[in-house]
Amino acid sequence: MPENEQATDNDEAIELLKKAYLDELETVMNYLTNSIVLDGVRAEEIKGSLQEDIQEELGHAEQIGQRLKQLDEVPPGSADFQANQANLQPPEDSTSVISVIEGVIEAEEDAIETYRALVDAAEEANDPVTEDLAVTLLGDEEAHRAEFRGFRKEYKND
Repeated sequence: MPENEQATDNDEAIELLKKAYLDELETVMNYLTNSIVLDGVRAEEIKGSLQEDIQEELGHAEQIGQRLKQLDEVPPGSADFQANQANLQPPEDSTSVISVIEGVIEAEEDAIETYRALVDAAEEANDPVTEDLAVTLLGDEEAHRAEFRGFRKEYKND
């Protein structure tokens, strides 16, 4: 396949990588904020989990940024950023842990959708490195979602 045809085939994967990069950074911002603002004894476990996930999500952004660089692309900067995680904004009531849990689940589901699309786009573009990265990140996001679904079950049973 000619090089320019390969680049065209990889356009969708590159756009999804850029979206995922910005989404991961937005998630870091929102997890950090929520890990700071939540109050109450019941919030401590959620805050701790968010603090752990901040480092993992930042690592995801770094991996995606490195992959973009390997593909001769520039990771997006702040001028390209548009916030999308309305449901993950800090709650007005700092003890509303369930609203944060629901926001995390929604953010993880969005990430899962993006990484599934990236797996397909990378496979279509014959880019096994990007595909492998997307599969790895997809597994991480599914694990985060499962953890917060567990938290939601606890809160709904109270």
